[in-house]
Amino acid sequence: MTHSAKNTPRRSFIKSTVAAGAAASVPVVFPGRKTLAQETSSKNDRFSVGVIGAGGMANGNMRAAKDWIDIVAIADVDSKRAEKMNQDLSGGKASTHEDYRHVLERKDIDVIHVATPDHWHTKPLVEAMLAGKDIYCEKPLTLTIDEGKLIRRVQQQTGSIVQVGTQQRSTFHLFVKAMAMVADGRVGKIKQVSAAIGGAPSSPSIPVVDVPEHLNWDRWLGPAPKVDYRWMEAEKRGHTNCHYEFRWWYEYSGGKLTDWGAHHVDIATWALQLNGQTAGPLGISGESTHPVDFKDGVPVQGDRYNTATKFKFSVDFPGGTVMTIRNDTDNGVLIEGDQGRIFVNRGKLVGKPVDDLADNPLPEDAIQKVYKNLPMEGNERKAHWACFLNCVKSRQEPISDVHSHMKMLNTCHLAGIAARLDRSLKWDDDAEQIVGDDQANAMLAREYRAGYEIEGV
Repeated sequence: MTHSAKNTPRRSFIKSTVAAGAAASVPVVFPGRKTLAQETSSKNDRFSVGVIGAGGMANGNMRAAKDWIDIVAIADVDSKRAEKMNQDLSGGKASTHEDYRHVLERKDIDVIHVATPDHWHTKPLVEAMLAGKDIYCEKPLTLTIDEGKLIRRVQQQTGSIVQVGTQQRSTFHLFVKAMAMVADGRVGKIKQVSAAIGGAPSSPSIPVVDVPEHLNWDRWLGPAPKVDYRWMEAEKRGHTNCHYEFRWWYEYSGGKLTDWGAHHVDIATWALQLNGQTAGPLGISGESTHPVDFKDGVPVQGDRYNTATKFKFSVDFPGGTVMTIRNDTDNGVLIEGDQGRIFVNRGKLVGKPVDDLADNPLPEDAIQKVYKNLPMEGNERKAHWACFLNCVKSRQEPISDVHSHMKMLNTCHLAGIAARLDRSLKWDDDAEQIVGDDQANAMLAREYRAGYEIEGV
């Protein structure tokens, strides 16, 4: 679709926009509300999307949203990835770029998909909002707590619709149903939640090698410190400090604490909020194991993975509620209340309160209430995109907005700081500051490499 995108203040209205084609799975829709597929009128009503980062997540997401979107521009520092997405999903018709700013300059694009490595999320997201775009950005939005403050401020200033790629919030028969049970009082007052997110891998020393010709390594590093490109053959996938394996380097990610943590800590935090626990944490304590030594919170060795491989943290909340973040139990979220307990992950929702639904089902509108009365259709990935695109039309807040995301991600980042410094932390949620620890507070932000600062702020 074509709109005139402009800088703040935001455009005052968005054209009615719909999708062409039928939904891939049977849609679930509220009475009186149409799905995107049902609103189809013409090819001109499709969303024109610019993609920043053409890896696996972007390809999967674009396939999920294919009924409603046309990819018209692709940016990636790996020319092979950009060209492959162009051929596979755009028939070679999209423009391809090494520098994502060319995509943001396009006046015919209102919707941006940011699917870069984690250290490249905040900069293009903020700049896209300032360019008048609506954005679906992969999780986690930030590497630091201060980046989250900036994102929230810019979103409020611009009014951009931003959906975070935490698709578990759109898994209706599992996670959303679990949240509906919490909101309906089926577990009672929550005493403890546990987010089990699995451990992270270690690696041997990874040698420095020549950068592939199709990869602009300097731009891949972007805001992160300048280092050599590393790669070596491995049984399942190559060990590297690039592409998928960036997750295991603090320079580019937070390891499992922000990878799977951004999923399960999110669900655990959502449950607490639905149970009346709206305040943030008071502090965090626990233990972790790293594959390298640290000095002042910084890895000493730079030739191998450095994020925590094992961990167990306790996060204290007002009123005595405790959240546990751990790697040593069945992946998923355990919610324990004074009237029952339920366990949910991507394959099951179990517990006595679940069994009791056979004789005492949830009210008909229970799921609709926790899903903000947004239309629901398709599987979780398709539904998450449908939610986002519907909100682009309606200017309604999506199910995974930047403010709820950063509230839970602060907890993940605090766990990461506690892990790297190997000590407990006290947290002032109102000020968003660590109490009485200057060294830890210095880790709320990161320095951007010269030439890669966020533009326009």
